Amino acid sequence: MAKRERVVRMSVEQPLWRALTGYRLLTMLYAVGLFASAYKEFDRPGVAAGYLAALALWTLATHRKVANATSCTKRFLGADLTVALVGILLTPVADTTARIAGGGPTLPSIWTAGSVLAFAIKGGWRWAGFASTFVAAANILIHGGEPTRDTLHNVLLVWVASIAIGYVVEVARASEATLARALEIEAATRERERLARDIHDGVLQVLAMVQRRGTDLGGEAAELGRMAGEQEVALRTLVSTGLVNPSRVSRDESRGALVDSYEVEDEGEDGADGGELDLRTLLAPHAGSRVSFAEPGTPVPLPVPAAKELAAAVGAALDNVRKHAGEGASAWILVEDWGDEVIVTVRDDGPGIPAGRLDQAEGEGRMGVALSIRGRLRDLGGTAELVSVPGQGTEVELKVPRGRTQ
Repeated sequence: MAKRERVVRMSVEQPLWRALTGYRLLTMLYAVGLFASAYKEFDRPGVAAGYLAALALWTLATHRKVANATSCTKRFLGADLTVALVGILLTPVADTTARIAGGGPTLPSIWTAGSVLAFAIKGGWRWAGFASTFVAAANILIHGGEPTRDTLHNVLLVWVASIAIGYVVEVARASEATLARALEIEAATRERERLARDIHDGVLQVLAMVQRRGTDLGGEAAELGRMAGEQEVALRTLVSTGLVNPSRVSRDESRGALVDSYEVEDEGEDGADGGELDLRTLLAPHAGSRVSFAEPGTPVPLPVPAAKELAAAVGAALDNVRKHAGEGASAWILVEDWGDEVIVTVRDDGPGIPAGRLDQAEGEGRMGVALSIRGRLRDLGGTAELVSVPGQGTEVELKVPRGRTQ
């Protein structure tokens, strides 16, 4: 299990929580100041004073709750909105009918917008629309179903502003996730380049030297040199392609663009079939001194079962090259991703297959091509086309449609 540590803190969401914290404190003081300047005009100033005292205590006690998305839980949001709604509904009890009809402020005044904005920052525009609907209904209710023009204006303003902020937060989170992934890929690329330099300065040079000396000495040393050459090409291909398994990046909304230490598990043969695999990671190990591997510069994702079956079919084709074209034959693997289908071509420079030989082999019970290659592709909804000209080698074209693979 590999572990990489990289910490990037670039959250644009956190300043919104800090701003909301300050907003709640200032608007609480504003609501208390409004009452203090006009308490003689209230029918029941004691009701208003009691509510505003509770509001002040609630705001101060929950100061840390709006510090970030982790502490701002759903339960807190519900309680906070309830405090705001209770204040709105208590306004007709504490204030005069004339002041309310004239567009006077509710007991919590603009503090209510802070509760709605907390919903917007925490859950996006849908949560904002949900909370602002309750606030709008409460404001309309205290006016007997006939709100003033100013009241409608204020309700609409809170509605539109909270939904807009919620939408901006969602866009910001998506951008942060993209940025975090880009930074992660950049760091992984730098690490791969460093490893490539170390490998080139050591392992690859030793393997190349063993190949040259083994070839010069001949005999068993020549076989050892050939094997060293194959491993050199395979290792060089692996370093140059730099195939890296996708990391498990935290999706905690409270963390913004934060990529912290995390574990990258190696995907084994018994991995979950519900995901996808990059086909290149399965085919790259086939590369060697006599097998060239050409791939796209971007991942070629396929469902896990389809990727494994297609890789097995390619392996079967290469086995046929070794068995029938001879140890000295060269082979080429070409991977093409056309969006709606993936095409893998395996070609060799062997003597080719005589006409009718495949049908004869199938009749004799040797089902290598029929089952190992064509059978696998047929199960995937794809096709396997084999073209061979005596003296000009053999080409196997494997096509897998994306929409039908499982």
